[in-house]
Amino acid sequence: MKTFLAKKETVQPKWHLIDAEGLVLGRLAVKAANLIRGRHKASYTPSVDTGDFVVVINAEKVVLTGKKEEQNKYMFFSGYVGGESYKTMQQMRDKNPAFIIEHAVKGMLPKNRIARHMLTKLRVFAGPNHTHEAQNPVKTSV
Repeated sequence: MKTFLAKKETVQPKWHLIDAEGLVLGRLAVKAANLIRGRHKASYTPSVDTGDFVVVINAEKVVLTGKKEEQNKYMFFSGYVGGESYKTMQQMRDKNPAFIIEHAVKGMLPKNRIARHMLTKLRVFAGPNHTHEAQNPVKTSV
C-alpha cells in the first residue's frame, strides 16, 4: 500500500465561516489556522497547500482572557533609527480589529513560503457583514 500525497491540482478548497463574537482569541486562531492548513482533512500533506478558505466575522468582539487586554502590545518598526512604535490591544481594536486575528493566525502557521500563501486564504471582517456570500461558506463552530 502506498502513502497518498496530495497534489496542488487535486485539492478542492471549501469555504468556512467563523463568528468571532464572544470567542477567545487563541482558540479561534488555532481553529482558523488548522482549517487554512488543511489539518482537518484526511488528505493533509505538509508540503502542499491542502487547506480551505476561512471567513471570520465580528472581529471587534473577540475576547481575551486575563490581563492581556491591558498588557499585550504590538511593536512596529519603520526601518529608521528610533523608529519603533508600540500600540496596545485597545488601540488596535479601535483602529483595525481585523489585524488582531490576522496576527494571531499568522503566528500559528509555519514560517515558510507555503504559509505566506496560506495566509491569503484568511478573510477577516470587523462587523457582521462580509463580501463572500457567493461562495456559500459553511458556518463552523469553534
